[in-house]
Amino acid sequence: MKKVLFFILVLILSVSAIFAQTAPQQNSATTANFDLKNYGVSVEPDKRVIAVLASLEAAGIETPLTAKGEKFRALLKTDLQSLSPELRQKIKIFLDRYAARFAEKYQQNLSDERKKDFAAFLQKYKNGFASEGERKIYGERYKSFYAGFVSPFVSMAYSLSPTPDLSDPARTSDLPGDLLEILDYAPLTREFYGLVTAAKIDEYAKIYQTENNDLKSSATKMVTELLDYLHTKPQLTYLERIKTEVAPTRAKNKKQNAQKTEIRERARRFFIVPEMLAPKASINFLNIGDDYFAVVPPETNLSQSDVRRAYLQFTLDPLALNNAKGIQMFSEPIKKLLADLRQTLFEREKAKNKNARLEDVGISPDPFLAVSRSLVAAADARQTEFQKTQIAISQARRSIDAMKTDAEKRKVSAQLDIDKRSLSDETALQLSEAYEKGAVLAFYFADQLKGAENSGFDIASSFREMILSLDTAKEVNRYAQFADARQRAIAARAVRRSAGNSEIAAIENPTTKKLLDIEKIIQAKNYPQAETQLKQLLDANPDEAARIYYALGRNASLSAETIKDIDVRNRRLLEAKVAYENVIDKATEDLKILTTKNLASSASADSDRALISLSYVALGRIYEYDDENDYAVKIYEAAIKIGDVPEGAYKEAVAARDRLLKKP
Repeated sequence: MKKVLFFILVLILSVSAIFAQTAPQQNSATTANFDLKNYGVSVEPDKRVIAVLASLEAAGIETPLTAKGEKFRALLKTDLQSLSPELRQKIKIFLDRYAARFAEKYQQNLSDERKKDFAAFLQKYKNGFASEGERKIYGERYKSFYAGFVSPFVSMAYSLSPTPDLSDPARTSDLPGDLLEILDYAPLTREFYGLVTAAKIDEYAKIYQTENNDLKSSATKMVTELLDYLHTKPQLTYLERIKTEVAPTRAKNKKQNAQKTEIRERARRFFIVPEMLAPKASINFLNIGDDYFAVVPPETNLSQSDVRRAYLQFTLDPLALNNAKGIQMFSEPIKKLLADLRQTLFEREKAKNKNARLEDVGISPDPFLAVSRSLVAAADARQTEFQKTQIAISQARRSIDAMKTDAEKRKVSAQLDIDKRSLSDETALQLSEAYEKGAVLAFYFADQLKGAENSGFDIASSFREMILSLDTAKEVNRYAQFADARQRAIAARAVRRSAGNSEIAAIENPTTKKLLDIEKIIQAKNYPQAETQLKQLLDANPDEAARIYYALGRNASLSAETIKDIDVRNRRLLEAKVAYENVIDKATEDLKILTTKNLASSASADSDRALISLSYVALGRIYEYDDENDYAVKIYEAAIKIGDVPEGAYKEAVAARDRLLKKP
């Protein structure tokens, strides 16, 4: 029993709590020994994609590229000078015909006014732009056209065999329609590769290698931010059970066929593919079997791109698969939510276009896909809000400490409240956008994740409970409930866009960064070194004592788990108790000071209450481990009295108290 409770203790003492007033996950994985492959990630170019996109350049399609991409294009143009006019003409004819078909589909979603401008763009696209400046202006205006135009060719590259053969896929019946439409381009790719790219492919790969190194740093930051938030690690293998026939046996003079079950292990991998010729600001994502591919242009900040969603999908897809039975229980009501959404979107489109058809609304009726999409959208939106909120709180706290008058401090606190609402509104808008694409449970999962952000529980272990707790009736009006928040977020986006800034910025707290660096030491289980650095940090930052004491308590608790000697283990747990008690004393003292300054309702006060709440629950777990359940109940009740403060442990305290009270 003690071992079980101790394991619960370790789980509940979340690293996030240490940063309750700070910025979490700020580039916390830049350590030299961090290996992306341990998290399923490889960063490497793909010669098939290089060959296909290089062949498009022969027709002079002039997609908008990054600065590095433009430099590579200039090199490629030099190499293409020797290309035979016949092959260049064949490529151009194919691409011109496809461009005409694609443009016809693309403009269907444009307003009448935009259609006129698009027609002018197409004319310039075919005949050539008047200047480089004009090309860049139209390239920026119609970057979605270029991205959509190139996308099926990237998909085609992955349907071919590796270089140098580039053979057609053995099966084509299950390929998507946009890929089938251009699959006849494969022979031209092979011809182009044999004449031009084959001799240069290794040289090109070396150029791409420089981009690999930049992307690895960005990938490390992205991976750690997402996995630290989810408290998980992606599943990197599938165990597949396959029945096979074995030699027949005789039983009572009759031959009987027998079967045996083999277990085969399949690897899951996530490839980040740097591509110099990928259109600027575009991400091509493909999921082929157990492999996930994200093709990105140079200079991509992965943490602020769609690659983070792709990696979330890679991480979270197994959860839906492993909980298929639970999802199946809600299959019909989820289908009803999807059908209602499809009808709503159809009526909206019908009001604009009388020829709209219900079957053209691109919402999949698959409930499993809806669950997966919803979970990814929720994790993406909540992680961003959580991170930026902690940074904003940290920044406000430091500003308040530097202010001399109560009026100045109240002004900072009021601004923080505005910033937090802005972040919450942006999350609501992101979830709404995902909802309109079929993620009908995005709001539900966002609430579930918000409630677990400071618990430290691995989402893989808690996802089943999330599914079983689902009440689809409550999700019917979720979208409508956030109408006001959506409008505020749309207006805020417009203001940021007019100012040339699409991101809500925040400032990093130096103490936060040091705590995050120490957290990596704790994760490496170097507890003595972590303790030394935490004590040094405490000496240098006495005004941050509460959360540093919390980190000391967590470090002591985790180190105790590894100790077999009972006496030594108990001494470490006693040290953890003292640290948590210091958190309560220091945070309570800070709270009294804020109260005397009429700042009891400020964000800093909420942060102190959250630390007290979390520390009470951590202490309660230790007393449970010591079988002092009566005292543990009193401690949990002390946490409950604080209330359900943001980032606190109110729900955990209630659950723990009720569990102990039910015991005989």
